Amino acid sequence: MNRKSPVYLNALRAFEASARHGSFSGAAEELNVTAAAVGQMVRGLEEWLGMPLFNRSTTGKARLTLTQNAERALPDIRVGLDRLGMGLNRLRESATGGILNVTVSPAFAAKWLLPRIDRFQMRCPDTDIRLETSLKLIDYKAHGIDVGVRYGDGTWPGLVSEKLMEEEIFPVCSPSFADASSLAEPADLTRTTLIHDLSVDPAIGFVTWDMWLRSAGVREGQAQRGMRIDNSAAVLQAAIEGRGVALARSILARDDVAAGRLRRLFPEVQVTSKLAYYVVYRAEYSSLAKLRTFRDWLIEEATASQA
Repeated sequence: MNRKSPVYLNALRAFEASARHGSFSGAAEELNVTAAAVGQMVRGLEEWLGMPLFNRSTTGKARLTLTQNAERALPDIRVGLDRLGMGLNRLRESATGGILNVTVSPAFAAKWLLPRIDRFQMRCPDTDIRLETSLKLIDYKAHGIDVGVRYGDGTWPGLVSEKLMEEEIFPVCSPSFADASSLAEPADLTRTTLIHDLSVDPAIGFVTWDMWLRSAGVREGQAQRGMRIDNSAAVLQAAIEGRGVALARSILARDDVAAGRLRRLFPEVQVTSKLAYYVVYRAEYSSLAKLRTFRDWLIEEATASQA
């Protein structure tokens, strides 16, 4: 190996991502840089190698295609980048301090994680949490994520998932809204303002108002009107402010119900979600000491909160 050769790690990452996405723009979104920056890194790599890596189309075709030489070399480059990442991970395995990159949804961060995170930081004062909140299913490898909490059915290709918490779905509103409304039975909900949570796709089993009302014995087609919000924490906040009745997720609403900011309606109707919260991480990170410590802490907190 020529150890005097310049190191083009960023350029290699840009090349690999561009090849995988078939465009500089797709690679740019993954790497969190501009498409122009990706193009510049790839051109710099081509100049150093003295050969093109992509066929530049003159017909306006948007998708990049690899040259024959690049196509032959790409598998080895991918293996090399993966092995480099594994080597760096091994260097980090014994470290309990440093930075732990965590991803969760904005609602889970606001309603569950952040109110408890001080207890983790007291336990591990040398570990700094870098929190990324997103509703999107972030690519852990591309974004440098160590561990996350995801809501779903527990199946995410390429990732290890461990069930953290199951939850129940039930209607809630502010005490003042409940006292001012005539909500004697579930059917009365069809005549009041309902707050709809759009943050999770019903196609994967997320409980909607129509589904909950059917479980409560109310006929279909009566829950279409009302306020629609794409953030579960904002859904609960709207209910706290007396905007209507929200369909709450028990994990996110527990503290507000316990504090009296929200009142649960019709507790005799019990609807359990098919979805749950999972601790999710890459298999090659499973021996990372600070990841294991954070995972164990999450499980302890989840067990205590549901006791």
